[in-house]
Amino acid sequence: MTDAERLARAYLLRVAEPPALALHRFVAEHGPVEAADRVREAAVPESVAAETAARRDLDRAEHDLESAAEHGARLVIPEDDEWPAWPLLSLEVASGRGVKGMAPPLALWVRGSASLDDALDSAVAIVGARAATDYGENTAAEFAYELTDAGMTVVSGAAYGIDGAAHRGSLAADGVTVAVLGCGLDVGYPAGHVRLLDRVAQCGAVVSEYPPGTQPARHRFLVRNRLIAALSAGTVVVEAGCRSGAQNTAATAGTLGKVVMAVPGPVGSALSVGCHRLIRRSHAVLVDSVADIVESVGSVGSGLADHGDGPRRHTDGLDPEALRVFEALPSRGGRSPEAVAMESGVELSRVRALLPALELDGLVQRSDNGWRRRPRRITGPTRG
Repeated sequence: MTDAERLARAYLLRVAEPPALALHRFVAEHGPVEAADRVREAAVPESVAAETAARRDLDRAEHDLESAAEHGARLVIPEDDEWPAWPLLSLEVASGRGVKGMAPPLALWVRGSASLDDALDSAVAIVGARAATDYGENTAAEFAYELTDAGMTVVSGAAYGIDGAAHRGSLAADGVTVAVLGCGLDVGYPAGHVRLLDRVAQCGAVVSEYPPGTQPARHRFLVRNRLIAALSAGTVVVEAGCRSGAQNTAATAGTLGKVVMAVPGPVGSALSVGCHRLIRRSHAVLVDSVADIVESVGSVGSGLADHGDGPRRHTDGLDPEALRVFEALPSRGGRSPEAVAMESGVELSRVRALLPALELDGLVQRSDNGWRRRPRRITGPTRG
């Protein structure tokens, strides 16, 4: 991988409005550097010219990379190790079947500390209405919290309502969440979620295929939805009206061969009409718990599903004292045995005996600042 390839893909992202299928195929055939050169010279097939002619003279690649860096962002390209190749393969397959609007992204602008491929190794999308009810937001937050606690990444679109609740639920569990935007990462949209997006970037990732400065537009959010669907093994629709972007994401997920799930709601609620319709038409699996979600996504949640009263957690089987010690530990930083004893109410000598035992079980680890919970990731097959 060279800087020339990154510059070429940054240029191509700006000169073609996604999803640009003809350009994607042209790049796959000639490589990004040659493809970019030929686009600049207009030495391309008609199909590629149709996607690039209006902007081919707009070469702001270096400026875009510098602007992104100023905002703490980077351009992740297919040549990078962190490129999420496997989940995006679903777009490749769909576009190969002739499904319109399913071209994979040429690259992705990313702001956040998480490695993109690791963050999306075990991911579930939670989407729904912007004008959500308290029932919907509480459900989304609780599902996100429990999925995160089980070691999964929650993907959503950072919109008001269900999306925001899902991100907040994941963050409350000190986990990784990924927000996919329909505008440039530096635009600050939606304005009311700027701080939320900053928190997402601290431990997860904010993602967009739109260059810096790109303004939000309705068609861009619909295009964005294909990425939310593709980057997750399954999509959960918590609330959706008769016509909604969440239903668009669900339909795209189904087209890509991903699992589609819907949460039932009050029969008189206009914001549950979309969910009920998906279920009634067998376009979605009914889910009313995280256990249902884990079971539905199959291999992504292998080892987590519990066909009893709820999802099995990695702390199941701990005796009461060990569980209290574990729950007294932070997910980041560290805590001394004395502080753990104070927080948990377990005698200090017992805490000192339990911490090494929990370390052997893979639940906790020593850090420079003391003891902390060990980050949990799901291993094994995760391809949906």
